[in-house]
Amino acid sequence: MDLFAHAGQQEQARRAPLAERMRPRTLDEFVGQEHLTAEGRFLRRALESDQVPSLILWGPPGTGKTTLAGLVARSTGAAFDSVSAVLAGVKDIRETVGRAQERWNLHRQRTFLFIDEIHRFNKAQQDALLPHVEKGTVTLIGATTENPSFEVNAALLSRCRVVTLRGLEEEELVSLLRRAVADERGLHGKVEVEDAALTFLAASAGGDARKALTGLEVAAAHGGARVDRQAAEEALQQKTLLYDKGGEEHYNVISAFIKSMRGSDVDGALYWMARMLEAGEDPLFLFRRMVIFASEDIGNADPRALSVTVDALRAFQLVGLPEGTLPLTQAVTYLALAPKSNAVLTAYAAAREAVMKEGALPVPLHLRNAPTKLMKSLGYGGGYKYPHNFEGHYVPEDYLPEALRARSFYSPSQNGEEAKLSERYADIQRQLAERLREPGEDG
Repeated sequence: MDLFAHAGQQEQARRAPLAERMRPRTLDEFVGQEHLTAEGRFLRRALESDQVPSLILWGPPGTGKTTLAGLVARSTGAAFDSVSAVLAGVKDIRETVGRAQERWNLHRQRTFLFIDEIHRFNKAQQDALLPHVEKGTVTLIGATTENPSFEVNAALLSRCRVVTLRGLEEEELVSLLRRAVADERGLHGKVEVEDAALTFLAASAGGDARKALTGLEVAAAHGGARVDRQAAEEALQQKTLLYDKGGEEHYNVISAFIKSMRGSDVDGALYWMARMLEAGEDPLFLFRRMVIFASEDIGNADPRALSVTVDALRAFQLVGLPEGTLPLTQAVTYLALAPKSNAVLTAYAAAREAVMKEGALPVPLHLRNAPTKLMKSLGYGGGYKYPHNFEGHYVPEDYLPEALRARSFYSPSQNGEEAKLSERYADIQRQLAERLREPGEDG
């Protein structure tokens, strides 16, 4: 490399985006993913023993997949080739594999092949890569934001270790931003950034380190010598939403969300949902509350409500954000408009009250298990009537302890599907009451 080329590379490095300049140079500089990089964890042990297998790095954007790939190659002294699945074809794979084979033949040097967005490789491209990964000509490191179980073929996936990365926590992002403010590769202490601005940038990044660093860079470029929260907001073109995920407003907003659905106000429910999402709330928190709501406030008035919510959760886990807001919104609108019943809640409360008040009442003999002759001789299971032997697959029978005979815990509503259950429940209760009135049934 001549002097001019070297100078050009140095200038290019200085002008690179802040997120690129602040890429960790060692594993110790890497922020987050302690479940992989901490002492004794898989990735650190693999690096220390120089036994890194082919990997699929799966995680949201900005969580360090590309950085980890580079650190792995540098720490092992291996060559590092990188291709983009968006641009590369089978020919590019063959050329890269050819170079890797030549390195091994001449210098006994391993080659790590990093494929960004590997989920975009089609079957032919993945098949072309498979034999070279299998023989060890290249050690594959694939990065993907999509579930590799669906996007990478089974043969290639079986030869790789899938490593899951998580979005960075706000505290980790704040630490990363502080380093960028002080580091000579970053802002080098030339700009003072208020804690409120750092916290806002971290909270708005949604676990994405690249987004947080880009926001800091823009804020520093336009905020002067001191960056406050307002400058950070302007950098992200995002208004402050009064919503502290750990404070009072958090509980106010989630309460408004639940009460809007309970009141069948679909527009109110959508507004509060959007408020939480745009303020950085974890969508899984909303899903957990919605699953509870589907049983607590709808229950058997529309049994499909629980299925719709759980299916929406699975769909969200499959596609992630931003598309995951669609199944979330579908579930919210369904829950808000579904017929309501709190009979499930009151039924459990009534049954629990009986348990706490009466204690552990004995199981009636005819309901007890009788696996031995002795138990049968003591009357265990005696007189039990098998419902399927009777017309309609039902026979009036006592299933409660004697002290609770004829007690009722479930009070079905007359809304939606639960109205049909209410009719059947009333008929069963009527038949049971008639049986109890029969002569000799009182003992």
